[in-house]
Amino acid sequence: MAIQWFPGHMNKAKKAIAERIKNVDMVIEMLDARMPASSENPLLAQLSKGKPKLKILNKQDLADPERTKVWLEHYNSRQDTRAIALDSSETGAHGKITQACRAMIPHRQGIEKPLRVLICGIPNVGKSTLINGMIGKKSAKTGNEPGITKAEQRLFLADDFWLYDTPGMLWPKIIVEEGGYNLAAGGAVGRNALDEEEVALELLDYLRRHYLALLQERYQADKDPSSHWDDTSWLEWIAK
Repeated sequence: MAIQWFPGHMNKAKKAIAERIKNVDMVIEMLDARMPASSENPLLAQLSKGKPKLKILNKQDLADPERTKVWLEHYNSRQDTRAIALDSSETGAHGKITQACRAMIPHRQGIEKPLRVLICGIPNVGKSTLINGMIGKKSAKTGNEPGITKAEQRLFLADDFWLYDTPGMLWPKIIVEEGGYNLAAGGAVGRNALDEEEVALELLDYLRRHYLALLQERYQADKDPSSHWDDTSWLEWIAK
C-alpha cells in the first residue's frame, strides 16, 4: 500500500516557502543520511530552482559511511550545490554550516548585506535539534514526532547571517512506493497515515537484503540459511 501524508499545515508551509524563497540568497536542505534520495523533496527543488543549495546529510552516525561517501560525491558534483555530512547534535556543526554557506555566497556579508538563508527538510529530520545547537539555546521545538515546528522563524546566527527556519514538509504525492516506506520507517510520516507492522516488515526486508550479517549479530538470530527470510522468526528474535 502506497504511503501518502500531506496534512494542511504542510500546504501552508509550501506557500510560506514559496514566498520566502524570493528574498533569500541560498537554501539549506537537510536530508536523512540513511535515505538521501527518499528524503530529498522534489517540491522544494521546484520552489528553489536557481538558488544555490547546501545539502546536509544529517544522522550520519546512523548511516552506512560508505554509502554516505558516495552520496556526498554525487551532490558535490552538481552545479551550485555543496554537501556535507554531520550529526545534528555534534559540536562544531555551527562552524561547518556557516563556513560552507559563506563560501557559496561570499559577496553577502556585513550588516548592510546580511547572508539570508532558508533551511528546509522533511519532518523529524533533526532540523530543530541542529538549530538549537547552532544558536546555543532552545529556540526551536524538538521531539520524536513529525510536524513539531508549525511556523516560520527568523534566527540570527550572526549580525550578518539570517536563518529562516521552516516547518518540516513532504510533498503532495509520493510516487516511489519504496520511498514512502523509507520515510515512514525514518519517522517522517504521521502514524495515522501508515500501518506500523507493514512498514516494519518492509524495513526488515531491506535490511536483510543489504545488511544481513549485521542483523544476525544485533538480534542474535539463527544462522540457518533457511530462516533468513522467515518474517515470523525475525520478528520473534527482534521482540526477544
